[in-house]
Amino acid sequence: MSRFRRTPQRLAIMEYLEGNTSHPSAEEVHGALRKKFPTLSLATVYNTLEALKARGEILEVCGEPAKKRFDPDTSPHHHLICIKCEKILDIPEKYKPGLAEKEKRGFQIICGRVEFLGLCPECRSRDHSERKKK
Repeated sequence: MSRFRRTPQRLAIMEYLEGNTSHPSAEEVHGALRKKFPTLSLATVYNTLEALKARGEILEVCGEPAKKRFDPDTSPHHHLICIKCEKILDIPEKYKPGLAEKEKRGFQIICGRVEFLGLCPECRSRDHSERKKK
């Protein structure tokens, strides 16, 4: 693995991610740091996030395929993803979905993540309000 230089921009990205539970995209990280680092490019943010992912320091969360989201919490846990507003919430590790031996098809499971897609309470409420207006 290549050496990971800790430049001021990379350190700022890592600091922004530390404890961040919003599962930000590269664009969101870039937007949040651009005032402090006007010359910070989106490519630098993407490259840093990919390097951190390769090092196992952050996880990539699925969701919208065209927009990668990142999670600094690398402990085993699952996610709830709103298909409308794209909010992502953590589900604690204690939730352990089962997989029957037949379903494993000979795989030795090392770890697993589950992503539940649906509508968050705010989007459900908005949808309900919009339906009432019609």
